[in-house]
Amino acid sequence: MGRIIPLLIISVLLLLIDFYSYKAILHTYQNWSNAVKKSFRAIWWGYTAVLLIGVYTTMIFNLDLGIRTIFLVAFFITFVSKLFFMPFLFIDDIRRLFIIIKNKISGNKEIVNAENSIPRSEFLVKAGLVVAAIPLASLSYGITCSYDYRIRKQKIYFKNLPSEFDGIKLGQISDIHSGSFYNKKAVLGGIEMLMGQKPDLIFFTGDLVNGVASEMRDYQDLFSKVKAPLGVFSTLGNHDYGMYEKWPTEAARVKNIEAIKKTHQLMGWDLLMNENRRLKVNGAEIGILGIENWGTGRFPKHGKMEEAIKNTDDLPVKLLLSHDPSHWRAEVLQKYPTIDMSFAGHTHGAQFGIESEYVKWSPVQYVYDEWDGLYKNGNQQLYVNVGFGFIGYPGRVGILPEITIFELKKG
Repeated sequence: MGRIIPLLIISVLLLLIDFYSYKAILHTYQNWSNAVKKSFRAIWWGYTAVLLIGVYTTMIFNLDLGIRTIFLVAFFITFVSKLFFMPFLFIDDIRRLFIIIKNKISGNKEIVNAENSIPRSEFLVKAGLVVAAIPLASLSYGITCSYDYRIRKQKIYFKNLPSEFDGIKLGQISDIHSGSFYNKKAVLGGIEMLMGQKPDLIFFTGDLVNGVASEMRDYQDLFSKVKAPLGVFSTLGNHDYGMYEKWPTEAARVKNIEAIKKTHQLMGWDLLMNENRRLKVNGAEIGILGIENWGTGRFPKHGKMEEAIKNTDDLPVKLLLSHDPSHWRAEVLQKYPTIDMSFAGHTHGAQFGIESEYVKWSPVQYVYDEWDGLYKNGNQQLYVNVGFGFIGYPGRVGILPEITIFELKKG
């Protein structure tokens, strides 16, 4: 029921937008024949009816994830596209209102019915339809990029890095969100891309699932292939606490978290819960620290840095796994100057934006100061991975799923 109510509200909005748009288009093209108008009406309202029936049927009866995804995505894309159409109709209505006011002031008595006598601007309606087609096309195309994994390579420099670690390859993935997957073969392709880089160690920075441990049932065997000679270290993200699910009791939610922890263990991943490990190569050591989720605003603050950093004073380099990048600015920079670098995820780059050599933009940047890539503040660094998986919209427009390969360098 918790998911149905927001969907009902959006559905009502969609129907209001549909009715408004439908009337506007018919008013613009009054010269259409009756046959064309009938066909248009059947297609317009038929599509809406099929869409809404499909969405609610798949949600209420919890049908196959693939079918549910198709209807929800179509619903989302339709809603966004029609929203883009609305401003043009509003502008046209304002234009028509000015004409009505002008005619009344001038005493033009020929205008009896302003609604019918003042035609809509065909230019504005056509312009609106063209603009509405942009999100329709881009979001539809974005679905084909859901599993279009790309490898980003990044050298990171540390003044105190022991020479034994110089050249070590570190892989990072984040935000798997297994509950959204519907293509095991494509996911395996991403895992094989990561393993093909032959990383010496690997970090996973949280959000294994959307909320329920069982979402990993079909993917645990695949991610068990993620291994590295020096280990795979992981941490929890906000979704791993089941905070967006409706649980019969608090005990059920806690049991789900324990099941997620067990999944990390079964895959051979070393889950760091406010603790640290000493990583040793030829007698030299650096620190791997990991905390539970710590985020600003509405996100949970389970992380305890004071516990994670215990007994690490002698280590020359400390690497921190912390799911939410807001933790870096809010706590790490202020209180923990010996943390050399933090690794985060969480933002997904909003799964929408522009990412090129010259331009990097996403709406998520208005929420997070650090949302994609490498950031530096004095001697401290942060890297934000935009995620391996997806949630909500099953696609990516401009911000592709990421596998990061770092090379540790002394310097």
